[in-house]
Amino acid sequence: MEFLGTTQTASYCGPKKACGISTLPPVAPAPVSQGCYQPCYLPGYRYLNSWRPSLFYKVSNTQTCLDEGATCRSALRPPTTLPAVRSALFCRYRPHDWDQSNQLQIHTAEASRLWASQLMGDSMRLMQNKDQLTRQMQEGTCRNLGQRLSDIGFWKSELSYELERLLNENHSLDEVKRRLECAAEELNCPLQVALECLYQREKRIGIDLVHDNVEKNLIREVDLLKCCQEQMRKLAQRIDIQMRDNRDAQHVLERDREDKNSAEFIDEKCLNLRNTSDCISFFHGVEKIDGTISVPETWAKFSNDNIRHSQNMQANSIQLREEAQNLFDVLLDQMWKQFASTNLAFNARIAEVTDVKNKLQMELAKTLQEVFQTENTIMLLERSIMAKESPLKVAQTRLECRTQRPSVELCRDMPQFKLVNEVFTINDTVQTLKLRLRETQDIQQLLVMTKCRLEHELAMKASTLCIDKKCMGMRKTFPSTPCLGICP
Repeated sequence: MEFLGTTQTASYCGPKKACGISTLPPVAPAPVSQGCYQPCYLPGYRYLNSWRPSLFYKVSNTQTCLDEGATCRSALRPPTTLPAVRSALFCRYRPHDWDQSNQLQIHTAEASRLWASQLMGDSMRLMQNKDQLTRQMQEGTCRNLGQRLSDIGFWKSELSYELERLLNENHSLDEVKRRLECAAEELNCPLQVALECLYQREKRIGIDLVHDNVEKNLIREVDLLKCCQEQMRKLAQRIDIQMRDNRDAQHVLERDREDKNSAEFIDEKCLNLRNTSDCISFFHGVEKIDGTISVPETWAKFSNDNIRHSQNMQANSIQLREEAQNLFDVLLDQMWKQFASTNLAFNARIAEVTDVKNKLQMELAKTLQEVFQTENTIMLLERSIMAKESPLKVAQTRLECRTQRPSVELCRDMPQFKLVNEVFTINDTVQTLKLRLRETQDIQQLLVMTKCRLEHELAMKASTLCIDKKCMGMRKTFPSTPCLGICP
């Protein structure tokens, strides 16, 4: 419930108006009124007159009509509030209460300012102390990072020096391995020739499959070459295993050096960071994560162990290189003797095979002549058979036309009898020629098979001669002592 009207003490709200609070008009419509006072609100204050009670209070919006008479103004003015009712509604505080409230606000403001001043001084001292502590900690961290970078640089130089020595040793060991492999390959050339000769001679048939001097010498040569080759390959395998161990040590050194390069890059980046850097950011909780897996003692021991392992691998490599160098001097004495004996046996056998080959070539020439004549006969028979096709077509066409004669004209007369006899005779002639053609073709196939057998025999002899001559040509470059240890 709100009460329309103004108090007698609030003279700034407008002219004093008489109002009554006995009863409100029951049904009569309220007059349309406009605000005669617009309160002004200051910034930061919600209500300027917030001390007034809101109950039964509302500024009247009724505006005084200046152009009308006193009768109209008295009719629009609300009744004046009674003094008893005004005292009961608005007299809530005493002046003493008002003074105490003001003093309390003043003391509270002074205490707040004092507390704020003390807090500001403490805050300034705290900020200065913390700023100094932060700078000292940051400078200490920079010094630690610089020392860490110095330690990383030292171990990097040690690892690089040891890695260079290990790479040189690996290169030397690889050269020795290649020399052994090349020597084995050099021995593989005469060994392959001897084995190829043995394999080709196993293809001989009948009386040619004889265990002659060539085969005996080839077997002895193969055994000798395989023995020398096996020794070099075993040593090469040992070197290869050692090189794998060296590569493992090299990989460990390289990985250690790469890790130190990465750590050095990261620490340099951290050392160069400043409070004004652009790449800094917050990483909340990162200080609670501990991903370290080593301490300075184990970190230095790790690189030291890697260097010692690399030095052990280098010592083993030097020992293997000396052993390989001694092996290169024990190969050619027996091989040269066996090489000369096998060559003499090959020359004798080549002469015998050449003689047999010449005789087979003479027989092949005669067989080829017979094949040529048989092919001519077959060609003539085929032409003769083809020549009978046209007369046979004429006779059969005549018979077909005569079967179309009407009624009694379809007579078995002499032309009919001759045409039938002609067809049967031509067919019998064609069958006889085809039979003779098949017989001639069979003879041709027999001659061709004979020719193929002769050619096969000649191919075997030619292959044997080719292999023997190729072996003799390859054996002219038989490995010698200087070239066994040098890869071409």
